[in-house]
Amino acid sequence: MNFIQNLKNRLTQTLPGSSAQAEMSPTAQRVKAIAPEEARIACVLALFFPKQGKQHLVLIERANSNPNDRHRGQIGFPGGKLEDSDDSLLSGALREAEEEVGIISSDVEVIGALSELYIPVSNFKVYPFVGYLSYAPKFVAQESEVQNILEIPFELFLKESNRKKKDMTMSNNFTMQNVPYFDIQGQIVWGATSMMLSELIACAKDALAISNSMNA
Repeated sequence: MNFIQNLKNRLTQTLPGSSAQAEMSPTAQRVKAIAPEEARIACVLALFFPKQGKQHLVLIERANSNPNDRHRGQIGFPGGKLEDSDDSLLSGALREAEEEVGIISSDVEVIGALSELYIPVSNFKVYPFVGYLSYAPKFVAQESEVQNILEIPFELFLKESNRKKKDMTMSNNFTMQNVPYFDIQGQIVWGATSMMLSELIACAKDALAISNSMNA
């Protein structure tokens, strides 16, 4: 639990922001995209939970069934478009997580937020939140939105050997060269999700350093 508390404390301080996000940016110029006024708003949840003595993150593989979803088939955090019925950005993130992976949102301890990120390809400005469940939930996928639920030991994201680069061909046959990604249990985690993860990892490393010093 020391790690979660230390991460919570770290997230109240100045965030690394675009400098950390840029490490996993798919664009060569590594320049933060500025959201236009007409950008749509989305909220996601990076949810930690304990399993087999380790902290895990839950990610989803988005369903391929929606041709209008520019991120279909990709790996990402639970989350989605902010609705008019949502009281806040945070409530939108919690609602979407409950719908997509079946968690009890009221059980989530919100430990902070990461820097917002604009995704030009889908015109979404994304607000990421970080939460913690004190138990390993029984996840239930929302079939219309989620192809698969991934329960990933967070330590895998901390290993430099899991950060790789490759050329990626988009749905319009455009090839992006030398794109950074996380190779996690055979899954490719890239794009906006990897950029948000990069900032989370930077904060987590600070929290782990404090935890290790306290336990030394």
